[in-house]
Amino acid sequence: MARKLGVFVSSNEHLDKIIKLCQAAKKKGDVEVTIFFSHLGTMLTQDPRFGELEGMAKMALCNVGFESHNLKPPVVGIGEKDYATQARNGDLIEECDRYVTF
Repeated sequence: MARKLGVFVSSNEHLDKIIKLCQAAKKKGDVEVTIFFSHLGTMLTQDPRFGELEGMAKMALCNVGFESHNLKPPVVGIGEKDYATQARNGDLIEECDRYVTF
């Protein structure tokens, strides 16, 4: 059974570390990563490297934070139903075995 790692991102920095974390989890093979982007973290969706996360993690973002920065969908790796509320982050906290923040 896969272990679940939750990642909360509220900073517009550290995308390189987030990518490396997901790569390590994928290499490990039994770790499922879910990332929730909030506040300034939604700005990372505009970084050209953001697309590297696609396929390595399930991703969602806070729609309020996203819209507050005048950002518009679509975003690579973010499905239509993944523009969510903070309730999604709450669900993530309950579902995961480990939870880290950036």
